[in-house]
Amino acid sequence: MMRLFFATLAFMSRLPVPVRWSQGLEAEQYVRGVFFFPLVGLLLGAIGGLVFLMLEHLCGTPLAALFSVLALALLTGGFHLDGLADTCDGVFSARNRERMLEIMRDSRLGTHGGLGLIFVLLGKVLVVNELALRGGAMLPALACACAAGRSACVLLMYRQRYAREQGLGNLFIGKITGRQCGVTFALGVLLCALLLQGPGLIAFALTLVIVYLLGLALNRTLGGQTGDTLGAAIELGELFFLLALL
Repeated sequence: MMRLFFATLAFMSRLPVPVRWSQGLEAEQYVRGVFFFPLVGLLLGAIGGLVFLMLEHLCGTPLAALFSVLALALLTGGFHLDGLADTCDGVFSARNRERMLEIMRDSRLGTHGGLGLIFVLLGKVLVVNELALRGGAMLPALACACAAGRSACVLLMYRQRYAREQGLGNLFIGKITGRQCGVTFALGVLLCALLLQGPGLIAFALTLVIVYLLGLALNRTLGGQTGDTLGAAIELGELFFLLALL
């Protein structure tokens, strides 16, 4: 079980994980790692929160917010942000479904992807700054936001169709069971309840609603989900969780 946790951590982040702790798993075993999505998010968000706390008194709240969001991007190697950009490039291209999926495979950054990155990253910086100015506890807020985003993204996996014939997202999309989905949600709820109490639970519920609606819209547009749409769901889930705390 610990090997599965470290394999999931290595898959979703750039944190150094010893090879002997994370390798030796078959591809189909990774689907069981969804249990650990909230815990991976909690760890990454806590590191981002610590960056904020260390810098707040040194360079002020706005710059601390900027560097905490930058830390989160670096911790994932821009993995989810890349998915967000590709999703925006494809969905907002106003082409047919097949062409949208081709655009999403293109490694080049388009106008819509660039705008999506700007607005989401700027939104995170502004909302983290505003939460801090209102006296919010930033360590648990960022930790829970990252846990909630990764918990909510399983809505785009459970009973979903993979929009392509093959790809990285095919490890999870349409493969997780109802039990895996429920346990992931329960762990996300527990973490938010322990760290943020009522406001955290409300924010988590609103995040689930937003990601669910996002999944419906993407299904209608793309005919299913991809690894890119999972990344977009995580990034948008984090942003909307933080917004719900205001």
